[in-house]
Amino acid sequence: MPGTLARPSLGSLAAMESWRSASVPELPGHGNEPRISDTASGELAVAADGRAATLYACGITPYDATHIGHAATFIAWDLLVRAWRDAGHEVSYVQNVTDVDDPLLERAARDGEDWRELAVREIELYRADMTALRVLPPASFVGAVEAMGLIERFNLSLARHGALYELDGDMYFARSSDPEFGTVSGFDPAVMIELSAERGGDPARPGKKDPLDALVWLAARPGEPAWESEFGPGRPGWHVECAAIATEYLGAVFDVQAGGSDLIFPHHELSASHARVAGGGGPMFARRYAHAGMVRLDGEKMSKSLGNLVFVSALRSAGVDPMVIRLAILAHHYRQDWDWTEEGLAAAADRLARWRSAVALGAGGPGGERSAALALLAEVRDRMADDLDAPGALAVVDRWADAVLSDSAAPAASLVRETVDALLGVAL
Repeated sequence: MPGTLARPSLGSLAAMESWRSASVPELPGHGNEPRISDTASGELAVAADGRAATLYACGITPYDATHIGHAATFIAWDLLVRAWRDAGHEVSYVQNVTDVDDPLLERAARDGEDWRELAVREIELYRADMTALRVLPPASFVGAVEAMGLIERFNLSLARHGALYELDGDMYFARSSDPEFGTVSGFDPAVMIELSAERGGDPARPGKKDPLDALVWLAARPGEPAWESEFGPGRPGWHVECAAIATEYLGAVFDVQAGGSDLIFPHHELSASHARVAGGGGPMFARRYAHAGMVRLDGEKMSKSLGNLVFVSALRSAGVDPMVIRLAILAHHYRQDWDWTEEGLAAAADRLARWRSAVALGAGGPGGERSAALALLAEVRDRMADDLDAPGALAVVDRWADAVLSDSAAPAASLVRETVDALLGVAL
């Protein structure tokens, strides 16, 4: 692995490329205003306050892309983007990639591979999987490495506000500098300390002023990549990476911060806290926090440590239609914890076959056919506006397909196909 690298400046590193977007049909009229369950308030709330809708989704650390848990999370935010666009919003969507971090370096060391080559390969695999699953790409797809300059500026802002202190060369954020710390998760300190220890924090490190203080700059370690900065050579902490990228690309206040439920604490709590302090206090960072449930296999959460990950690329290589994978995920509400099973995959294949058979019976026409399709469109829009109720939307299309296949309804296929494509992302 390389030692200290030359100090980057903003714009000195090539921007990471997103992936190719699927085309999205234009539907008649406009959808309803999407409402989502906001973790911080515990309430169902309108997802975007104005015509512009802004979303920051925490992306992958590229060493095990793309497993079903990843796919379920990013399909959830894809549904939000589609619902926003259907409701007439102009969407600004930003997603990061943590392309330098301990898990990536550990995997590269284990496999005897250059960490940069591992990251490039896994990011490309992730792009291919997202394209296959018809997940609409973010407008800005930003790697931590390319963002070193803006992360340093963000850390300097924290320092100017008196929020940082040094410990053996490392720089820590003092959570006491933020009176609003804890308002995202609502957890008590004992739970926070437990979760911090489980999820990459170091609450037991001697010398910290508070167990929940977070690392914002890790001083260079032998054999690990490092960048020059005002704080000495090193690399950034995870939470400050997202805080810096989100506020740089979306501003101090944006609509939705999104991620898996395992990011509620410490990641989203600390990212928001960093942003509030760097901005001088006040209503900073996300207005809403949306969190996707965990996907299990045989009753246990899919995780790298358990070695029970199911990969999208492996399913695709085995000949599974990506639309079957997408439907298997959409059968579960995004906030729900659920189990990936072969039975669920088979049910999704059956559902896709029924829908495609119904669509194949004929294109929509005037009169009753058009009315039936418009009624289906209205029902699907209602379901998607209600906290992205994908299972409810699938049931609406199921009823239509069953009626068509039993010869009790006219096909109205053209608009139904476009509805399923535009709002659910499923190509029929």
